[in-house]
Amino acid sequence: MDPIAPRRHGPVSIRLVKPRDARVLQQELLSNRAWLRPWEATSPDGPVSFDMRLGIRRLLQQYRDGGGIPFVMEYDGEVTGQLNVWGVARGSLASATIGYWVSQRYAGRDITPTAVAMATDICFTELRLHRMEICIRPENLASLRIVEKLGFRYEGLRRRYIHIDGDWRDHYAFALVREEVPEGVLQRWVQGRAPQDAASIPPADRSHA
Repeated sequence: MDPIAPRRHGPVSIRLVKPRDARVLQQELLSNRAWLRPWEATSPDGPVSFDMRLGIRRLLQQYRDGGGIPFVMEYDGEVTGQLNVWGVARGSLASATIGYWVSQRYAGRDITPTAVAMATDICFTELRLHRMEICIRPENLASLRIVEKLGFRYEGLRRRYIHIDGDWRDHYAFALVREEVPEGVLQRWVQGRAPQDAASIPPADRSHA
């Protein structure tokens, strides 16, 4: 995969994770346990390692193999969390999924929606992907606000989809395809043209989640 240059909008930037980020990212993960635990992927096979050095090595190997892009999110140059593009599929599917976490003290500054918009634009332009997906637990109201802001389109309820916080959890699926945002996700949002109701969840899915 070709090198991905950093992107910035105002005080928010994303860049590829580096091995030297391991210490600060591990500190953030450990100091934000109560904030992050309800939304973190777990494994039905047992505890997941918090060895961030090993985790970064694996993410960078996936990047070299073309399977994902591991970003760090920053605010005024300070690391605030991670955003990972994963499950990159080429060929007739040409899609990927976005996942992220942000430290609690940086919440509410539009860091994550800005980062998601920039990462999606990178995937549509530089990687030439066609579809980007975000899957969110019904209880995760902060993440639901992100897809609402950016105009990701609701696609359906996925039952017991991902192992989160110790059990298989339902998720809502949202997506965008490249043709929907010819001007780019970030520009559409900044200019106030993201559709306000694209992420609306039907009452039937709300009641079954």
